[in-house]
Amino acid sequence: MKQFLQLVSIGIAGGAVLALLMLVVWAVTGNEAYILLYNVDYFPIIHVFSHVAWFGIVFHFVFCIASVLGLFYLLKFFKWQYNMWPYVVVYTAGSGVLYFLTLLTDQPPAADDGMAWLYWTVSHLIFSVLVASLVIRYVDRVRV
Repeated sequence: MKQFLQLVSIGIAGGAVLALLMLVVWAVTGNEAYILLYNVDYFPIIHVFSHVAWFGIVFHFVFCIASVLGLFYLLKFFKWQYNMWPYVVVYTAGSGVLYFLTLLTDQPPAADDGMAWLYWTVSHLIFSVLVASLVIRYVDRVRV
């Protein structure tokens, strides 16, 4: 249970840093890539809540927590959960691909906005390094 709560905390911390990074990008450059963090337009059932501001924020944090938990336990199967590179590869490459979900919505950013894709992907690279570092440093190494 302790390990699970540590991973949830890492998901929350990583999600906060990612949101802050994307907000800084918007404040400095005006690029609207951060909108994709909170956009639920492309989900079949929950898209009906897309007009509720707080729903997108909750979605972002739930997704961050779920991705940290899911990836950790998947990597644990291969005994790679305390290695940096799997987190960096999965989160960075995955986010680079997931950026194109923007094709399924009228909300910014545009799918062909190369700078938005770069900001999005680099921010997720930083997220991945942070998450991996926190996992390696703080998550209990439970012996079975």
